[in-house]
Amino acid sequence: MLDALPLPYPFESRAGSALLRRATRYDADALIALLSDDPISAARGDVASDGDRAAYTSALDDILAEPSNELLVVELDGAVVGTLQLTSIPGMARRGARRLLVEAVRVRSDLRSSGIGSAVMRWVSDAAASALGAALVQLTSDAARTEAHRFYERLGYVGSHVGFKYNVPR
Repeated sequence: MLDALPLPYPFESRAGSALLRRATRYDADALIALLSDDPISAARGDVASDGDRAAYTSALDDILAEPSNELLVVELDGAVVGTLQLTSIPGMARRGARRLLVEAVRVRSDLRSSGIGSAVMRWVSDAAASALGAALVQLTSDAARTEAHRFYERLGYVGSHVGFKYNVPR
């Protein structure tokens, strides 16, 4: 189903010409680096440790194999500088509406406020949602990410719900 996404998607940002494309297994190291480049993710254990590489690549393989998921990367001058994961969710609520869930949005820290995130999220809200027949685009954001909240609100997203998470003991 997600093969209907209009990709690759070239776009312009203040940092230059960029390309949004599907991630591959070869992007693993760049994706791990993007996760560790974020202080909230790093506090949760995403520190790009060599010992964790197998866990990340296994998760990447699972995502790439799951038809309802798509992991995307943003390339700028041949380097991966951004990522996000999309999940298409059929639902009963809202008269059977399909939802497009956006997760793990990251732009390399030195390129934030360059227009990359805005261009990608506009593509999600317009082209991706339309191509998938989604009636709703939704995402969650850690309560500590106040700058991200302002970013999403500027793009028309509404903080309409309270989210809950439960960490499963291991």
